[in-house]
Amino acid sequence: MNSIKIHDLTFEIKITSTEIQQAVSEVATKINTDLKGKKPLFLAVLNGSFMFASDLLKKVTIDCEISFVKVASYEGTSSTGEIKGLIGMNEDIKGRTVVIVEDIVDTGNTVENVWNELKTKGAADVKIATLLFKPLAYTKTLPIDYIAIKVPNDFLVGYGLDYNGLGRNLADIYVKSN
Repeated sequence: MNSIKIHDLTFEIKITSTEIQQAVSEVATKINTDLKGKKPLFLAVLNGSFMFASDLLKKVTIDCEISFVKVASYEGTSSTGEIKGLIGMNEDIKGRTVVIVEDIVDTGNTVENVWNELKTKGAADVKIATLLFKPLAYTKTLPIDYIAIKVPNDFLVGYGLDYNGLGRNLADIYVKSN
């Protein structure tokens, strides 16, 4: 499928599932080397990171744990832009290495707020792993430790990314057509 229609928009294929899997393998290899002996906790930020987290953790061979969180940033029906807390954060992370697993980092607002909350809860070290990184949109100074694929500041769907709830299940990543 080279192009798809979701709701009112048309999308063209941007990154194939083969390219995604290669990039995920490269990130896993780096994590296996960097975090050997640390028994990290991987903290997957839902909803978007579920496919990346699943494929990544299948390739991580070091001892580790995984948990899933949602970021609460809404009051009523609109986003405040401010993180109110992590929903589902039940693990004691004091003194631990934690890896935030994101589907995409663009401005960096979400990942910076999650990073700050984890440090406040006593994490010894917080790393960031993302499937997609938009360097032109990034406004923060935190280092993104593990980047699978750098992308332009385009609207993307597939492999966990959605457009109004649809498209997360696609194996490839698509870009909005002009």
